[in-house]
Amino acid sequence: MFHRGVRALAYLLTSLVLGPATFVWAVVTTLVSGVLSFTYLAPPTFLTVTWVTRWIARLERLRAALVLGKAIEAPYPPLPAGNPWVRGRALVREPATWRDLAWLLLLFPLGLAGALSGVVVAVVDLATIVAPVWLWSVPNPYLPPIVDWLFNTTGGRFVLTALGLALAPTAWWLVTGVAGVQARVAAALLEPGPRLRLARRARELASTRRRVVDAQAAELRRIERDLHDGAQARIVAAGMTLALADRKMRLSGQPARDDVSTARRQLDEALAELRRLVRGIHPPILTDRGLAAALAALAGDAPLPVEIHAGDLGEPAPAVESAAYFVTAEALANAVKHAAATTCTITLTREADVLTVEIHDDGRGGADASGSGLDGLRRRVEALDGTITVTSPVGGPTIVHTELPCAL
Repeated sequence: MFHRGVRALAYLLTSLVLGPATFVWAVVTTLVSGVLSFTYLAPPTFLTVTWVTRWIARLERLRAALVLGKAIEAPYPPLPAGNPWVRGRALVREPATWRDLAWLLLLFPLGLAGALSGVVVAVVDLATIVAPVWLWSVPNPYLPPIVDWLFNTTGGRFVLTALGLALAPTAWWLVTGVAGVQARVAAALLEPGPRLRLARRARELASTRRRVVDAQAAELRRIERDLHDGAQARIVAAGMTLALADRKMRLSGQPARDDVSTARRQLDEALAELRRLVRGIHPPILTDRGLAAALAALAGDAPLPVEIHAGDLGEPAPAVESAAYFVTAEALANAVKHAAATTCTITLTREADVLTVEIHDDGRGGADASGSGLDGLRRRVEALDGTITVTSPVGGPTIVHTELPCAL
């Protein structure tokens, strides 16, 4: 509570200083931009003024974040490419430009009111607490008797100290409350509005959709290639072997046991290849026994000791289970193939509607988060509005942390 009160008091004090400066800046730059709006100097001037204003707004977001305890997102969409006139028109049409200006104008009265209320309360309470240190230097013979006893006697001054300490929580509550109100007003103006949030969400969904389409196309190409080069080739070879055996038997009447055995082996290999492909698309064990059992089977096939810690996972959607399975499979494969890990731990937890999968190995680290394997997993996870984070310093350990929303 003490640190929060100190941050709130610092916020109010700095607002008292920054308020007049930002007010003057907003008024002067608005007048200058208005005067130059009919000249060729208008676009570069407006771009420069807006750049400085956004820098000040960024500082205000950082100050408000210290009071609110959370980061405040910048509301600016990317500017279009082009000459200063095109960029200037885009800035004029952008609501965030005028919201920044509105806050710079409001900071002065809000900062002044906040300082006069919050700072005065804090200073008076602090002065009351340290009354024995300074009150003796301010004699006043015309005070009422009870006040005279409090101000001009040692015992009375220590009573003021006790009173100030008793009121300190209330004073700090008032200071943090005033600072919180001002910071919330700043956040309301300086963070993205509903329109921009929807636009950003639409861009994110469009980008995710493109990545999902690309990932699906790549997966279909992989399946087609594996079928063509693997199972299909083995089945064709088996058919040719059987045809050769049939020809031998028809022409010479000799048994063709060796050819039939070869064809059987080729068909067994083709069947194994098809099963591998099926597991690569969606492991049947996921449908039959659930995520925890599927990961246990995956861990049992791994060439290193794997511990699995799974809580109550409920019944996630099949797409979520599939994504969690393949993230774990890829992380295990990387731990064995690239990291030379000796042990691995898989932790599965579910809180509310978020399934968390964390794979921790003791390998040598240095994993490339932008590699093709992890990038493919990221596309799969982002398609479900999930997030995946890879922490892999050189020397290890490597931690793959994935969060998947279950409410699909």
